[in-house]
Amino acid sequence: MALRTTTQWWGVNLDAPDGPALAHFYARLLGWQVFGETEDGAAVAPSEDAGYNLGFQTEQLYARPVWPAVEGQPQMSMHLEIQVDDLEEAVAYALSVGAELASYQPQETVRVMLDPAGHPFCLYLDTDDPA
Repeated sequence: MALRTTTQWWGVNLDAPDGPALAHFYARLLGWQVFGETEDGAAVAPSEDAGYNLGFQTEQLYARPVWPAVEGQPQMSMHLEIQVDDLEEAVAYALSVGAELASYQPQETVRVMLDPAGHPFCLYLDTDDPA
């Protein structure tokens, strides 16, 4: 049996030192809308009825992850993958809205970026996509 059968809604939450600020960063990055903003957090989605979202909650004890991993330092527990049409253009845009380019780049068709709270996310080209 599925967990819910009438409405499917799912999301991922990321902790941050300032949840609403990180939500606004991702809204700018993805061109999405901010929903349910409080002083403790917010969510972003392409629309109110999208069925999925990214949530951001303020965590007072948040420790910025280190990437690539370094023994004894906070490590990322997940990262977002965002397919783009033009890697150079996407990196320039991400930088313009507040992202950082990670110092280590393991692949030619992927750029590892860091959001303002230090969460890694990847911009990538789908080399199998004929478009």
